[in-house]
Amino acid sequence: LKRNVLLEKLLQQEIIDSLTYQLSLAEALPEKPYPLPQIAPHLLQKIAQEHRGEYIETTIDRQLQRRANHIVSSHYNLLKQNEIYNMAVLVLDVRTRKVLAYVGNTPTDQQHQKDVDVIDKPRSTGSILKPFLYASMLDAGDLLPNTLIPDVPSQFGNYSPENFNKEYGGAVPASKVLSRSLNIPAVTMLHRFGLDRFHHYLKELHLRDIKYNANHYGLTLVLGGAESNLWDLCKSYAGMASTLNHFSESSSEYYSNEFCEPIYLSSENADFGKKSLTKTLFDAASIYLTFQSLKEVNRPEGEENWEFFDDSKQIAWKTGTSFGFRDAWAIGATSDYVVGVWVGNADGEGRPGLVGVQAAAPVMFDVFGLLPQSRWFQRPYDEMQEVEVCTLSGYRANPNCKETQTQYVQTSGLKTKPCPYHILTHLDKSGLFQVNTSCESPDQIQHQSWFVLPPLMAYYYKQKNPFYKPLPPYRSDCMGNEPIAMEFIYPKENNSVFLPKDFDGKTNELILKIAHSKPELTVFWYLDDTYLGSTKDIHEMALIPSFGKHVLTVVDELGNEAKRQLEISR
Repeated sequence: LKRNVLLEKLLQQEIIDSLTYQLSLAEALPEKPYPLPQIAPHLLQKIAQEHRGEYIETTIDRQLQRRANHIVSSHYNLLKQNEIYNMAVLVLDVRTRKVLAYVGNTPTDQQHQKDVDVIDKPRSTGSILKPFLYASMLDAGDLLPNTLIPDVPSQFGNYSPENFNKEYGGAVPASKVLSRSLNIPAVTMLHRFGLDRFHHYLKELHLRDIKYNANHYGLTLVLGGAESNLWDLCKSYAGMASTLNHFSESSSEYYSNEFCEPIYLSSENADFGKKSLTKTLFDAASIYLTFQSLKEVNRPEGEENWEFFDDSKQIAWKTGTSFGFRDAWAIGATSDYVVGVWVGNADGEGRPGLVGVQAAAPVMFDVFGLLPQSRWFQRPYDEMQEVEVCTLSGYRANPNCKETQTQYVQTSGLKTKPCPYHILTHLDKSGLFQVNTSCESPDQIQHQSWFVLPPLMAYYYKQKNPFYKPLPPYRSDCMGNEPIAMEFIYPKENNSVFLPKDFDGKTNELILKIAHSKPELTVFWYLDDTYLGSTKDIHEMALIPSFGKHVLTVVDELGNEAKRQLEISR
């Protein structure tokens, strides 16, 4: 052995004595060194860039990191069969803001960019920003948790959002818009709230990748028109969770730096700032109500398969899917932990099935399964008020609302409008017709409260809610002030329509649709003053108009009229 030869030379040269020589020969040779552990290579890469040459001890929980690596590896082996190769997982301790697990990518190969740390890379947000919109509107006093939001075919300028399942509910409570991840009502909420106001809230969250002004993103801001990264998003969810914790545990006070950066160095402590009576961004009640809605998530619209959901753990969680199926997100929060997951391809390639609920949510729940059980957040009573709320509309009750509930809502909710949908109607003794004093004596008139939605909302709402009853018609001998009678379903306002051709070269017909509050009435259709025909009960008309601009007019038998401009393009 080389060692023995060297020892013999040292003895001969009298550098060592015979006793040292004999003892050295008796020493066992050292074994081959173990490989250095590589359980968080992407975090190591991050540390090497930011703290080069320093001795660093991290906040990583070694056992949790190893088990999270195993979960990522297991899901990667399934997802790569669908050519989905990359994934990232981040686990934060809400109370200390320490990074407990940092999985920057899957154990894929160089071809699929295994060395890229995806945690801090900007990706399209999908629906993952919707909770911030909901919390912003609650905080500003623009809605109550269950305020009805229109869910009907809608066009905002040139933008026409669609729900995931291509269906419409007519009107949906705001909390369900969030828990069911509906797109059209979310865009309607943003349109009502204002782009600039929402953009301001997002900038206050310090989402670094939202770099442009509000108009750059438009209304797509809430559906994935912007980019963010897993680090910033998890930080924001953790900030909301710790706001609630601190408010409940510090005599209803806030901390001035609640949305501080997570830390991964054990030598550092998160700086939450000083105690204050002033909220950092969202008030505690708005966050609590947002998390209550996220806790009720069963599945995004159109998605099923929930065998992985453990109902015993109360988690406020949200998924997101970007346009083109390029990014799948799932982020969940409890009072103790935030778990964030991104799944996709680092090169941006989209894949069918790459949606948050299928690709990212199972990973998130598996990681939550490694963590201790957390208690649910305490209700922040000092930021809430008891309010009488209309059961059907979710607005503050007006005197005509039949069924009401007393609910705890955010204090700013006292500024919201009363229910606009319950009106007092005047009926004859039979209850079948509306009347007034021009045709009926006052002692023969009965007064009833009635829940009345605008025609387009009512058209879709009654398909999902059989209890909905339209207003009775006016009796023929009465002159009544009827509410708006009809609205266009299609075409949309100032719509440019292209008529495709079949395989045989025949141009497809354009199907025109309206919603009428009294579908039994006859409706007469005109295109540029040319009579097209009439409809009853089902108000649809098919035609092949000429190219160019047109004015479509519909008139019912009572003289109610609606117009719509459209353009047929080549």
